[in-house]
Amino acid sequence: MIFKMTHTLFLGIENSFAGRRWVARSYDERQALAIAQRHNLPDILARSLSARGQTVETAAAFLTPRLRESMPDPSLLQDMDKAVSRFILALENNERAVVFGDYDVDGATSSALLIRFARALGYTLDLYIPDRLSEGYGPSEAAMKKLAEQGITLALCVDCGTTAHAPLAAARQAGLDVIVIDHHAAEPSLPPAVAVVNPNRLDDEMTDTLGSLAAVGVTYLFVVAVNRALREARFYNEARPEPDLKQWLDLVALGTVCDVVKLTGLNRAFVMQGLKVMEARGNVGIAALARVSAATPPFDTYTAGFLLGPRLNAGGRVGKSDTGARLLAMEDEAEAIGVAEYLNQLNSERRVLEADVLAQAEMMIFDEDAPLTFVASENWHAGVIGIVASRLKDKFHRPAIVIGIDQAIGKGSGRSVGSIDLGAAIIAARQAGLLINGGGHKMAAGLTVAKDKIDALHAFLVERIGKQLEAEPFVPTLTLDGLVSAGALDSAFIDRLSALAPFGTGNAEPRFALADCKIIRADIVGEKHVRVIASQGGASLAAIAFRAMESDLGASLLAHVGHSVHLAGHVRRNVWQGRETVQLIIDDAGKSE
Repeated sequence: MIFKMTHTLFLGIENSFAGRRWVARSYDERQALAIAQRHNLPDILARSLSARGQTVETAAAFLTPRLRESMPDPSLLQDMDKAVSRFILALENNERAVVFGDYDVDGATSSALLIRFARALGYTLDLYIPDRLSEGYGPSEAAMKKLAEQGITLALCVDCGTTAHAPLAAARQAGLDVIVIDHHAAEPSLPPAVAVVNPNRLDDEMTDTLGSLAAVGVTYLFVVAVNRALREARFYNEARPEPDLKQWLDLVALGTVCDVVKLTGLNRAFVMQGLKVMEARGNVGIAALARVSAATPPFDTYTAGFLLGPRLNAGGRVGKSDTGARLLAMEDEAEAIGVAEYLNQLNSERRVLEADVLAQAEMMIFDEDAPLTFVASENWHAGVIGIVASRLKDKFHRPAIVIGIDQAIGKGSGRSVGSIDLGAAIIAARQAGLLINGGGHKMAAGLTVAKDKIDALHAFLVERIGKQLEAEPFVPTLTLDGLVSAGALDSAFIDRLSALAPFGTGNAEPRFALADCKIIRADIVGEKHVRVIASQGGASLAAIAFRAMESDLGASLLAHVGHSVHLAGHVRRNVWQGRETVQLIIDDAGKSE
């Protein structure tokens, strides 16, 4: 087979305006040609499919994934059958049970999914989302004891609990059974729960197949397994019909997209089908969020990840942690609209807090060559430190940890780059006695640390991550699918590429370069975006670079008005006052020699 060279330098850009190396995405020329011929596809779509690992045999299933064909037997997951049996026992005995969820979108959607499913069975589940500021992430001993004292006998921990050894031991001692449904990195020993359903358990053979699921995906498999068991037990009848589980795929899609897991395999099927359900707005909470965020059809991963998700997260960041989950589980439309408007307001407040903390954090960074960006300060709001860590990671191209200190305790959040497994590093720090609590997955982690151990934690992580970077240095790159001309960017071009959607981690939206574009005009819009009018070969091009002023990209675009540059990005339809145009979303730019 003949392959395009992997990581071939594209247009000679070694160091772009944003500090990245441009590389060409590799693909198999023969396979691309065969895909185009067998499936009667345009060459550009066939090349993109090959570049994403698809073959003649797999291309059709990738383009039109069917959930029925993608779904595994849920019982293949360790402890799934134990979890199902315990839940059905609670259902039959009408026990008081609670969903204990994380306060992010993945936790909120997982919680709402279980509540809606239980409601369809005629069963009521309580909801408990810990307060981010006073309780922190996941189960605590105090929370478990409080639930037991309230007469609750079963807790379903979703998107948390895998490493909560002491809290779940306290739950068992208090007579509270716990089922963990999670996806975070696990340790060799598991907490004392009735069941730990997690494809990332070290002893689970489904890790390779299902390890990239968000918690809401694992929760959906649990719902499928419970529903199957109830059907086999003849639980359903004419008066109590079996629910259509597909109606809740909007929740699965929303949580999957917002947790930034790979959109391949089962996740791709979840999101593709779930976005269709979401667009129908059967969930009054999602419909209300779409209304306040001005989201319009067609709904895509941008709708879920950048319009709906941040507003849901706002409750856990700067308001009441359970607001998002309660909204997604609501049935009353008027009530949902009021809650969505409240979340929209909180999201605006979150942006102000985020900008303030980010500005302070950037002032504290003195060594830009260190393997880790690590900042800590008093009075930083715990609800925005994760977003700030993400911004710092993007700006400095290295893992980032941001810690907000309140009296003697620091609560931190981290984001990673490349192959650096930040979740494993945080777990190692906890095992070394440097953390009160901590865990996560490869690209993101959370922690709680005593103030007097912050310096030791910093040194531990710098050493551990530094060794990883020595073994495999991280080079900021922008991977491009090809070279296009401004005149070729039209609606038909977008239509051809849209067959590859939904886009996200593991299925990157195709990005292209446009060579030697003369910048006619560039100006700042909003506070941080740069709008560009360019020309190439007699064709004009409208483009925008979002948040460009946060890096050198924005200043460089403004400085090159009247000059030619290479532009790189992806294309979007832009509808304004009924008129449709094509716009380039600039991801980067570089010097044109």
